[in-house]
Amino acid sequence: MSEEPYKDPPRELTSVLAGLEKRTLIWLARRMPRWVSSDHLTLLGLFGMIMVGVSYCLARWSPPALLLATFWLAVNWFGDSLDGTLARVRDRQRPRYGYYVDHVTDVVGQTCLVGGMGLSGYMSPMIALGLLVAFLMLSNEVYLATHVRTRFKITFWNIGPTELRLIIAVGNIAALFNPYTSIAGPRLLLFDVGGAVAIVGLVATFAVSAIRNTRALYREEPLPKARA
Repeated sequence: MSEEPYKDPPRELTSVLAGLEKRTLIWLARRMPRWVSSDHLTLLGLFGMIMVGVSYCLARWSPPALLLATFWLAVNWFGDSLDGTLARVRDRQRPRYGYYVDHVTDVVGQTCLVGGMGLSGYMSPMIALGLLVAFLMLSNEVYLATHVRTRFKITFWNIGPTELRLIIAVGNIAALFNPYTSIAGPRLLLFDVGGAVAIVGLVATFAVSAIRNTRALYREEPLPKARA
């Protein structure tokens, strides 16, 4: 018996920049040299995020490395966002392979990003650890929901990966001029405050999404009638 062919789950893109980003990526994909493949872009995106982590580590001794981290965030966006668009524009899609490789590299990238922040001196290691756990919790929820509900939701509260990169880039520039902030008196690291807010937001998003998906699945998959 032949298996039913795998279908790429439709993406739910509701972020602020989704429309502009989609048009930009299609424009870039149509002008990409033929020798550049989706795999090349995936590797470029992964390398960019690894270098983001390295740049944060360097910022411990040289603050201008925060600008280098921002540059590599842009490289990561270019590779990570364009690889799938290039495959679709050229009709060279491998849905299972692409989905798996894309999200394995995302997990590695998240670890490099947050790990670098924790080693930079601009974020406390415990905040960085909590942020990484929260990132991975939400990522796992998204991947599980995609598998059982066949819908790939990658934006929450109108914020997606691109908007997160921009928020981090703005934080990098602000921290370069002043790595501290004062809230109700105490002098705190800017990245600690941002990290704490992100942890709360990510965990809350995880909880809301998990509850919604559980309720939807409960309705969509009722118990079979008991046998007499």
